[in-house]
Amino acid sequence: MYAISWLPSFPINLARSRSRKLNKTQLHNRKRQINAMRAVVQRVASASVEVEGRLVSEIGPGLLVLVGLHEFDTDADADYVCRKVLNMRLFPNENTGKGWDLNVMQKKYGVLLVSQFTLYGILKGNKPDFHVAMPPQKAKPFYDSLVDKFRKSYNPDAIKDGVFGALMKVNLVNDGPVTMQLDSSQSSKNTNEAVGES
Repeated sequence: MYAISWLPSFPINLARSRSRKLNKTQLHNRKRQINAMRAVVQRVASASVEVEGRLVSEIGPGLLVLVGLHEFDTDADADYVCRKVLNMRLFPNENTGKGWDLNVMQKKYGVLLVSQFTLYGILKGNKPDFHVAMPPQKAKPFYDSLVDKFRKSYNPDAIKDGVFGALMKVNLVNDGPVTMQLDSSQSSKNTNEAVGES
């Protein structure tokens, strides 16, 4: 009698359980879906940007930072990315032998910023869709303000950038290779972190 009442309900309960898990997963993915500024940071021996065959920016050793702006980014996101990039300990300390010890400012190296809305590309089938990227008319002044934040936070002469909206050729020699992805966290919008990080 228990077997008869239990058997028909089992697949239904299992289906409900699967449905519940799927909904939780979908909800989690929705929360994780792009809602932050994105930076791809590469430690380089050298990097440069060309536009229409003309060299517009170059650095020696340092960081190449590809920046993707999300449509809902705020100044808090820009502050977070600027602070984190400049404080990332991606360089070795020759004096102590430690491999991941110094940041770009301590090494007095260069930073090359390149705006790249394709970091927010989403494939729909095989075609990329960029609808969550910040629209160009809003993105240009926002990106300019980000570059300005980097210059004010470090040596202005050490900060270089590409040409916003242009078709650029970005050349780099990745040192390592070392490539890090950084997304401005939601918590950064509600907390004040110290400018100098250990």
